[in-house]
Amino acid sequence: MICGEVMSAVNITRDILHRQIRDKRALGFQRFHHVTDPFIKRLGLEAELQGHTGCVNCLEWNERGDLLASGSDDQHAIIWDPFKHKKLTTMHTGHAANIFSVKFLPHSGDRILVTGAADTKVHVHDVTAKETIHMFSDHTNRVKRIATAPMWPNTFWSAAEDGIIRQYDLRESSKRSEVLIDLTEFCGQLVEAKCLAVNPRDNNYMAVGANGPFVRLYDIRMIHNYRKSMSQGTSAAVHTFCDRQKPIPDGAGQYYVAGHLPVKLPDYNNRLRVLVATYVTFSPDGTELLVNMGGEQVYLFDLTFKQRPYTFLLPKKCQSSTDVQNGKTTNGVSNGIHLPASHLRLAETKICSSSGELPPHLESIKQQANDAFARQQWTQAIQLYSLGIHQAGRNAMLYGNRAAAYMKRKWDGDHYDALRDCLKALTLNPGHLKAHFRLARCLFELKYVAEALECLDDFKGKFPEQAHSSACDALDKDIKAALFSKTESEDKKANSSIRFHSFSRKESIPEDEVVLRERSFDYKHRYCGHCNTTTDIKEANFFGSKGQYIVSGSDDGSFFIWEKETTNLVRILQGDESIVNCLQPHPSYCFLATSGIDPVVRLWNPRPETETENGRVVEDMEGAAQANQRRMNADPLEVMLLNMGYRITGLRGVGPDGSDDEDNSEGQVQCRPS
Repeated sequence: MICGEVMSAVNITRDILHRQIRDKRALGFQRFHHVTDPFIKRLGLEAELQGHTGCVNCLEWNERGDLLASGSDDQHAIIWDPFKHKKLTTMHTGHAANIFSVKFLPHSGDRILVTGAADTKVHVHDVTAKETIHMFSDHTNRVKRIATAPMWPNTFWSAAEDGIIRQYDLRESSKRSEVLIDLTEFCGQLVEAKCLAVNPRDNNYMAVGANGPFVRLYDIRMIHNYRKSMSQGTSAAVHTFCDRQKPIPDGAGQYYVAGHLPVKLPDYNNRLRVLVATYVTFSPDGTELLVNMGGEQVYLFDLTFKQRPYTFLLPKKCQSSTDVQNGKTTNGVSNGIHLPASHLRLAETKICSSSGELPPHLESIKQQANDAFARQQWTQAIQLYSLGIHQAGRNAMLYGNRAAAYMKRKWDGDHYDALRDCLKALTLNPGHLKAHFRLARCLFELKYVAEALECLDDFKGKFPEQAHSSACDALDKDIKAALFSKTESEDKKANSSIRFHSFSRKESIPEDEVVLRERSFDYKHRYCGHCNTTTDIKEANFFGSKGQYIVSGSDDGSFFIWEKETTNLVRILQGDESIVNCLQPHPSYCFLATSGIDPVVRLWNPRPETETENGRVVEDMEGAAQANQRRMNADPLEVMLLNMGYRITGLRGVGPDGSDDEDNSEGQVQCRPS
C-alpha cells in the first residue's frame, strides 16, 4: 500500500521555535501537528480499559478531551480518565436493554450525560449525583443515536428505528419531546433511522442516515420556522379537507447518494444484501459529510462543491459527438450522458497538461503504477495513480489509467469510479481514445446497456480506425446480447428515470421524496478495504484537526486508516477479537478510542520509536482488503458462520478480486494503461 507524502512541507524545528517565541502560534502548532503521517505509522495500543461486562457500543469524549464516556450491553455507562487509565464513575443508566449512544450535554460542565438504548428510551443523567433525572419514552423502537450541538445547550436529538427524529429541550418539559422529522411520511412504515449528526460549524444543519442508500441533510431552523408560520396560519385561515401540509418545507432537505447505488439496489436486495447508513459525521470545518454505508463502502460528500451523480439517461434523439463537444444539450442530457455543469463544455475546457509530460517524480510514480498494473496488482496501481492525481489533478492519462485499474479490480463501486475517471479524462482531453472506449465498457458493466451501445457507436464514429478492432467487436457483441435478453418488464422500467426505477415498489413513495432523490448529490471520495455487513452501529470518523485521515471499524476485527485526499489505505490495526464498531478520535491529541464486541475500551496513540514490535499491525493490507470484499459479497449464512469463527474458502465462487459483477467479459478487452 502506498502512503502519500503528507509530511513533505513540514519543518517541525522551525515550528517549535516559533511556538516558543510567539505564544499565539501554540494553538496553530498543536492543530497542524495533531495527526501526521509519522504518528499514523507509529500508532499502536496504549491501554485496555476494563470495567464493562458486555459489548461496548458507544464512546464519547468531552469537549476538553480529559474524560471519555462509554455505554454497553451491560446497561451501564462509565466515565473514564483516559490518561490515567482508570474509572471515575460507573452508573446503571436505568435502561432495560443495550445502550447504543452516549453524549455529554454541551455547557453542562460535563455533569449531564444523555443515553439512548434498545429499550426505546432516552435517559438524562446527572453524573455527579449518579442519578437519572429525566426519562423519555416517546420512541416506539430502538434508539440508535443521540446528537448534541454547542449552539443549543439545553437541546439534543435522537434517531430511532421507528423512523423518527425527535428533539428534546430540557428547559420546557421533562416528560415530552417533539417530532422534528418523521421519515415514515416519506419512505413508508418500514424505514428505520440509524444515525444522525449536527454540523459543528453551523448547528442548524443535521445529517440523518437510515436504511437505504440515501443520506439526508436538513435545515433545522427552516423546519422550525415553517411549522411556526403554519401553526399561526392555521388559526387565521379556513382549510378544506383537500389541503395537504408538507411535513418539511421545500429547500429544507437535501439528499446525498453514491451515484451507482440506487440502480444496484434490486441486485443487492435479491442477494439479501442490506444497504444502511450506520454512521454519519461532519468534518471539523463542517464542509464535508462522511458516511459509513453498511453493505458497501465509506463515502465522503463535499457540501460546498456539490456534484450531481454521473447519471445516464437515454434521450429520445441521439445527438452527434460534435454537439457534445460544443456543449449543446437538451434538458441536461447530452449524447445519453447526464453530466455535471463542469463537464458539459468538453472542447472549451483548458487542457492544461492533460496530455503533457509529467514532472520527473510524477512520471516515476506513473511508471510504478503501470508496472503494478502489469503484475495485476490492481489495488497498488490504483493507489499509485491516486497519488499522482492528487499532485497533478489535470492529467487525463492518470485518470484514464486509474479507470483501467478499477475496471480490472472490480470491487463494489469500482466500475462507477472508473466511469467518473473516464469522464474526467474526456473533460481534460476530449480525444482520449482509451477513456472513451472504457466509458462504453463501464456503462455496460453498470447495466446501462442502451447507453453503452450509444456510447460505443459514438466511439466508432469518432475513431473509425478502431471500429472493427477485436475489443470493439467483443463489446458490441456483449451489448447486443444483453439488449436481446432484456425482458419486457425491464423494458417498461427503462421508460422511467433509470436511476430510480428500483424504487417503484408496492409501497408508494410521495412525489416530494421522489424529487428529493432525483436531486441527490454524488460523493467526492470513496474509501475501500473494510467490511460493514454484520452490525448497524459501525462508525467512520475524521482523524486530525483538519480531518486529514479517515478511520473506520470493520467486521474482521480491524480498523482501517486512509488518507482523506488520496483515498489510499495507510494502516490497518487489529482492534477487537470480533468486530470494531466505535472509533472516536481525541479532540486535540493523536489519541484514538475504539471498542466493539469485546467488553473493553482500547486506547491508541503513537508508540515510542524504540518500540520495534507492534503485534496489532496488519502487514498484508491488500490481502485484508480483498478478504473483506469477498466477505461483503458472501452469502448471509456464510457470513454468520464466519462470525462464529468458521473458516470458509471460495465464498460463492467469487474470485480474489471480490467482483461485484458476475460478468468477467471485460477481460476480453485488451486496454492497457498508457
